[in-house]
Amino acid sequence: MAFRFSALTIPDVLLVEPDRHSDHRGYFEETFEVEVFTRRLGVTFVQDNLAHSGHNVLRGIHFQNDPAAQGKLVRTVHGSIFDVAVDLRRSSETFGQWIGATLSAENGHQMWIPAGFGHGYLVLSDAADVAYKVTAGYAPASDAGIRWNDPTINIPWPAVDPVLSEKDIALPLLAPDLLLFP
Repeated sequence: MAFRFSALTIPDVLLVEPDRHSDHRGYFEETFEVEVFTRRLGVTFVQDNLAHSGHNVLRGIHFQNDPAAQGKLVRTVHGSIFDVAVDLRRSSETFGQWIGATLSAENGHQMWIPAGFGHGYLVLSDAADVAYKVTAGYAPASDAGIRWNDPTINIPWPAVDPVLSEKDIALPLLAPDLLLFP
């Protein structure tokens, strides 16, 4: 098998480890195979995205509401990030909980984050290129987020003073009236 799928402490979020074949020239790995991922995840990817960020940039916590909710398959092409998923499904036993993993070009790991989760990451290296496949295209009317430092979620980001966008600074805290997933 070219991929190992491992459940994390929030079972719907998966760590995906591609088989890497190394020799004196470097390495080769498959990063995606449509039949494997469709069978394992039960989704169809419709768009690929690439983001470049400098050291200590924190992006997120972002998500899209229904009807344009997105699942994301995230990997780092260059550099290293601390990648986080937050369960925003109100009916879930793990609602409001988060899971994080270090994804790097060196380890080749990917994270599957299903629809119903918020997503964010912090760049640990000098710079990082983050590629991700999504199950729905960008829909401005569905665009939403939760503040990166929400005290009820309490993510211990490995940064003292992250670089944030004005949009991310202004995101709301997790609150009972916030439009989330059932």
